[in-house]
Amino acid sequence: MRMKSLRAVALAAAGATLLATSACGAGDPNAGASGEGKLRVGISVYDMSSFITAGKAGIDAYAKANDIEVLWNSANLDVSTQASQVDQYVNAGVDAIMVVPVQADSLGPQVAAAKAKDIPFLAVNAGLDSKDLAGTVLPDDVKAGEQEMQMMADELDGKGNIVVLQGPLGQSGEIDRTKGIQNVLAKYPDIKILAKDTANWKRDEAVNKMKNWISSFGDRIDGVVAENDDMGLGALQATREAGARIPIVGVDGIEDGLNAVKSGDFIGTNLQHGTVELATGLAVAAKIAKGEEVDKTPVYLMPKVTKDNVDTYMEHVVTRKDQFLQQLPALIEANLKTGDIANEEAAE
Repeated sequence: MRMKSLRAVALAAAGATLLATSACGAGDPNAGASGEGKLRVGISVYDMSSFITAGKAGIDAYAKANDIEVLWNSANLDVSTQASQVDQYVNAGVDAIMVVPVQADSLGPQVAAAKAKDIPFLAVNAGLDSKDLAGTVLPDDVKAGEQEMQMMADELDGKGNIVVLQGPLGQSGEIDRTKGIQNVLAKYPDIKILAKDTANWKRDEAVNKMKNWISSFGDRIDGVVAENDDMGLGALQATREAGARIPIVGVDGIEDGLNAVKSGDFIGTNLQHGTVELATGLAVAAKIAKGEEVDKTPVYLMPKVTKDNVDTYMEHVVTRKDQFLQQLPALIEANLKTGDIANEEAAE
């Protein structure tokens, strides 16, 4: 049954978070390896979103199991900060660099510098516009956008007005998920976009954006398509404060997003299990650095999550998370051999 429509009612370039994982004790790449012969991988992520936080747990588990030293930085959504972080890794001569980029059209000089020093450079989770990458571990974000928009189209019976919360403009996830949304909308001329704008993957920004749209459009809004769960959860907060219920769909399958699907607050999401995807990125980076045979460009295909199957996915993301992390390194090795890097059945 369709939910009721709405009723009317500082970026830190020099202060990036420095963290170290595995057995190392500092985030400074110039501090030297913590053990003789230990592989060092420098990682820079766009921000510490809920997705990335889950991904770091997977990276920690894989690094510990494989004696890898990981140097970790968050760029706080600033391209210049991320470029500086990667420059440090290149200058320090790490064995591999893995980046979840702020923007797709960034880091060209850093990729070239790494290549010149024979340091494998990988883009993980979000793409980079470069032909010189050593590898990629990326989701099919176009398909994810298509899946979430199709869920909304089905919920609205093919007609109504929606608002779209986008990721950071220019990031590959935003570009491709928006493309997927538009692909589906082309089949539904009676579904109109009232407004779309970025909330930068952030829950708090989505709250404010949604409040503004509620003020502008009121009960004309029939659905919210959020390009990640955090923004969908921000929209959920805003609609609840307005005293209304409205269909919301997201992407990522983070813990709060899965709980929202289970409770009926979301009509669905797409599971991009950061714990699995980012740890797979580290595994591919490490194998390339060691000269081992591996698929250098595996693609993560997100399963659709609805109330009918959400309990299955909640075990690995929520209720049995610790047990899942213990099995994760072996799961990743098996998945890289089969090519299905989103598979989680072997962890049962």
